This record gives sequence, structure tokens and C-alpha cells, in this order.
Amino acid sequence: MFDKILIANRGEIALRVIRAAREMGIKSVAVHSTADSDAMHVRMADESVCIGPAPSSESYLNKAAIISACEITGAQAVHPGYGFLSENAAFAQALEDHGIVFIGPSAEHIRIMGDKITAKDTAKALGIPVVPGSDGGVPDVDTARRVAGEIGYPVIIKATAGGGGRGMKVAKDEESLEIAFRTARSEAKAAFGNDEVYIEKYLQRPRHIEIQVFGDGKGNAVHLGERDCSLQRRHQKVFEEAPGPCITPKMRSEIGEVCAAAMRKLKYIGAGTIEFLYEDGEFYFIEMNTRLQVEHPVTEAIFGVDLVREQIRVASGLGMSFAQDDLEVNGHAIEVRINAEKLPSFSPCPGTVTAYHAPGGLGVRIDSALYDGYRIPPYYDSLIGKLIVHGRDRPEALSRLRRALGELIVDGVDTTIPLFSALLAEPDIQNGDYSIHWLEKWLARQFG
Repeated sequence: MFDKILIANRGEIALRVIRAAREMGIKSVAVHSTADSDAMHVRMADESVCIGPAPSSESYLNKAAIISACEITGAQAVHPGYGFLSENAAFAQALEDHGIVFIGPSAEHIRIMGDKITAKDTAKALGIPVVPGSDGGVPDVDTARRVAGEIGYPVIIKATAGGGGRGMKVAKDEESLEIAFRTARSEAKAAFGNDEVYIEKYLQRPRHIEIQVFGDGKGNAVHLGERDCSLQRRHQKVFEEAPGPCITPKMRSEIGEVCAAAMRKLKYIGAGTIEFLYEDGEFYFIEMNTRLQVEHPVTEAIFGVDLVREQIRVASGLGMSFAQDDLEVNGHAIEVRINAEKLPSFSPCPGTVTAYHAPGGLGVRIDSALYDGYRIPPYYDSLIGKLIVHGRDRPEALSRLRRALGELIVDGVDTTIPLFSALLAEPDIQNGDYSIHWLEKWLARQFG
């Protein structure tokens, strides 16, 4: 087991890793930018190292500075959290080259799943169902027309190197295809430096269902059920729950085993999430995230496991502490993402937190790095906390969430807390009857 690990991240996820390490008797090193010198993860870690100025390109994305921090402090391993360098194959490889363990999958697996076309081809080869679409990148409009005609409209054009909803455009018919194709390529070039795009069938009312997988790198792998992450705005998740309201135990077992078997073939190590669009009883692979997900706490709640602790275990060479037969769903969990954003524009709202009170009580967890007087910097993601509730069933979880939102106080900045209170009053949310398009349509009705 490691004596000391470095957390190459900030905010609530850095705190999450520090806490798991402390429970395991492992010392932690926090890295931070000059803007985060007073951040909670810096205060909580056993050691801290400033690795650069406020811009993330000069600090949290600075591979050389992070490796230097490892060498200075004697950290034997790096936990990347999510975002930043968590899915950067070059970073994982650089750590390995310096004799430092990357707490995550191999650089090779990050590369395979980081390119969406390669990931789709790999998924096919591993027996994972995929969305009908082009075989690889689509070089020009004429090819796009041919592919779209073969799979049928509507279609969605996606950046090969895409993420976060950028470089994605829908064409409802042949007339709208050319402008959608050119716009997607232009956005992809600007956002990722790569204008390659591919085409897939656009599903009308799908849900976003993701399967949590975990492997030990030696050919053993399990699944930990699904999460429904269909409530999204601009392809960004805001509300996640497990188990999925529309998924039966039989479906869970079947698609879960398909995913676990694929990870066994890959000899995948650590946590990963295989994401699907789900419609009319069918699952269609869209991507795999080779890291811990923001929404991992809902899986932890219903299975009673610590995924971060497990990541550290397998990275150190120990096996998983559970097998598939040990994993049984217990109750229902929901997570809402609390962002420092001004409604209804959802524009970032940095500033000073003048008062903060976290909710409590049975089945309530808050993952946040906030405190009274904390200055939310303008340089990073606007996520400031995750409120997670767990109940014996979905109605109890919803009731618990409603109560916890009423207790949560964040003054001094605008937040998305009122959004979730409003959503809980909607019959579709109460009934679990929503798709990936539901929230955008609801927001349009509410705010025009």
C-alpha cells in the first residue's frame, strides 16, 4: 500500500480523495494554484504545493509541475479526480516513466477510449451494443449525405475528439445536413484542434444510462449497476439517480454483465463508466469515461462501497475487496449538482460565500469544499457542491432531497439550488418519466 499520494485536482473531489486516503492511513499532498491558496483541500491535506498561477493551463494542467511536486514530496502515486488530467494518456504515461503510479487505468486504455471512433470500434469488438452510424470519420458533405441516407434521419454529427456537447449538431433532414456538418466541424476545430466528425442515428426520446464498472487489471471486473443521468442542460448533467427508474433488475444484470465481460477482456484497472443512450428497451454505446464520475456517490450509496478507496487499493496492487455476488442494490439514491450560477442564464457567479450551512440527517451527504468566507474563484468550473440523498425507495429519496434542499444555505453568490426545488414539484420528475431532452424543453417553457 502507498504511504503518500498526491491529488492532482481541486475542490470537492480533492477533498473526497483526501478523506479516503486518511481512512486508509495514507498521507496526502494537495497541489494548488495561487488562486486556491485558501481552498479547503489545501487546508485538509497533510502537505500542499503551489504549482502555478490561477489559469488551469499553468497549474492544474501543468504536467511537469505536478510531477515535480511528486518528486519534492515523495508521493508514490497520483489520484487525478475527474476533469483536468484525469483522462490524459500522456500524463498517465509520464507518471509511469517517472516511477509514479497513476491511480486509474493504463495510458493505453485512456487512449483507446479517449477517441470516440476508436472507442466505438472497440466497444463493437467487445460485444457492447452501439448506435448505428458511420464507420469512422466522415470527410465531406457528400459522404455525410450517403451515411445519413443509409441510417435514416434524424442524425447527429459529433466531433471525434469531442466532449461537453461541443462539436455536436443535429440534422433533421437532408436540407439541414450541410450546415450542421460544417458547423460541427468548425466547432470541433476551434474547441479541440481536430475537425474530424462522425455521424450517428439521432434517437428521438432516449434516456442517458451509464454502467459503473470496476476492474483489477488482472482480468477480474464487476459492474455496479446503472445511473440515470438523463436530466441535462446543453449535454451537461445536473441530476443523477440510481438505480434508473426505467431499468428492471433483469435488464441491469444483462447489460451490466456485457460491460463487465468487456472489461475482463481488456484487463481494465480501476473505475470506469460505460455510457449508453437507452430507448425502447435497447442500449446504444456512446462513450466510456476512464475515470471516476462526478456522480459516483449515488452508486456508493446503493451498494455501500467506497469507489475511491477501491481505486487506491487496486492501483497499489491489491485486489478488489468485493466480487459481483457481493453487490446488491439497496434502496435509491439521487444527486443534484449545486453550481455557482445565476438563473435563468446559468452564467457563472464567482464571489464570496457569506454564509454556508450543510444539510444533515439520515441518508443525506454533501460533498463540497465550501466554508463561510470562501472566495469562489472565476477561473474554474462552477460546481461548488453535490447533494446526495439515499432512501429505502425512490419516493423516500425524493422526499429526503426536498427536505435537504430546504436546509442547504449558500449566501453571497447565486446558485442552482432553486432549480432543483422547482424540478421536484414536476409530475414527470416525481414519476421518473423524462428523457435527455426533458430539461431543455422545461427550461424553455419556464424562461422562454
